[in-house]
Order: sequence, then structure tokens, then C-alpha cells
Amino acid sequence: MKVTQGKLYLIPTTLGDNEPLEVLPISVKKVIEKTNHFIVENEKSARRFIKKIAPRKSQPDLVIYKLDKFTKAIETQHYLDACLQGENVGILSEAGVPAVADPGAIIVQLAHQKQIQVVPLVGPSSIVMALMASGLNGQSFAFNGYLPIDKAERRKKIKQLEKLSLEKDQSQIFIETPYRNEKMLNDLLQTLIPSTHLCVAADITLPTEYIRTLTAKEWKNKTVDLHKRPAIFIIQKE
Repeated sequence: MKVTQGKLYLIPTTLGDNEPLEVLPISVKKVIEKTNHFIVENEKSARRFIKKIAPRKSQPDLVIYKLDKFTKAIETQHYLDACLQGENVGILSEAGVPAVADPGAIIVQLAHQKQIQVVPLVGPSSIVMALMASGLNGQSFAFNGYLPIDKAERRKKIKQLEKLSLEKDQSQIFIETPYRNEKMLNDLLQTLIPSTHLCVAADITLPTEYIRTLTAKEWKNKTVDLHKRPAIFIIQKE
């Protein structure tokens, strides 16, 4: 008898320490309740999230595969074997949605190669939500990940993105490690043309949520504490 293949579910998580069902649909809870195989970045935080959203679920029954920036591609080749045996597998991101600014994309690619159905579930994406609330171009935009750490290289990249934004009429989105947010903002204000629009979005979906779009010139008269707060930056030159 032929075994019906399991599915690969892309399971979103919260963007911070809020109640999961405040920002996630009930479909996420239902999928977690019927899934025992999970691919995660951090086992401890993944188990904590699973327990929070499905408290009756048996933790000892969980099969956890680790996927982070140190995981080698050859290690992931068997992560979806459970799907071929009829079991569902879920990918959990540390925050937000899997495979977007997240290492999960390599597993999604593997699923397509093995002809396993991929099911993306609805959940919060800080990148998309920041763009929605920015007032900047949502018809044409690009996500650029992290900018260079070196100050000179970072400022050079900012100028490149600003020029590209003008040439393509395109919003340019990027992120920074939370403890370097304030340095990033300072470099932006020192580098951008005064009329360039800049959106800063921090703590999205949390009670401390902050989203503001101003010109670089206007930002110089504002004070905002971004230290250790997950943030998204968006620029657009008109």
C-alpha cells in the first residue's frame, strides 16, 4: 500500500513575548497539535513556543532537527524523510515567518526537489508589516538583509541603496542587529540626502510598537531609543 506523503508546513511564530493567539490564526495551533517533527533554529525556544500554543502536546514525542547558520547542507538531506513516510514536518522560525530573512529556505527548496507539498501559514512578517505602515512604495520594494558592519562600507552601501531607490522608484528595506540599531540610525542621518524618506519600525506587534516615517532632515530633530529593539529600516528617495 502506497503511503500518503506528509506535508511541509511553514509555521510562523510571534515577533516578541506576546500571547501567540493574539497575532497568529487558530490554523497555526491546529497544525502544531497534529505535527511532531519540527525543524528549528533553537530547540529550547521552539519547545517553549510549542508548549505555549499547544500546552497539552507531549514534549517527549517531539522530533527536533536543528537548522541555523552553522548547519551544513549535507546534514539537512534527511530532515524531510518523515514526510516521505507520511508524517507532517513543520519549520519554525525564531521570530516571524520561516524562509524570509531566515535559514528555512534551504528546506523549502529541498521539499520542492522531493515533490513534497509546501504549505505556508499566515503569520506576522516584520518586513511586510513595516512596509505596510511606512507609507513608502509597496508596489516596488527590495529587502537587502544586513548592511556591512564596517562604518565606511555601510555608509557606501546606504548611498548605493538611496541611489537605487531613486532610479527604480523602489523602497529599500534592511535590518540590523538590535544592539547596533542606534549606530545604524546615526549613519543613516549622516549619509542620506535630507529629503530622503526614512521609516523606522521597532517592536512590531508588541505593546511598545513604534513606526515612524520622516525625511532624514526631520529625523535629526527626533529622539528614539532603539537599543536592543528588533527594528526594520526603509528608505525611499523621491
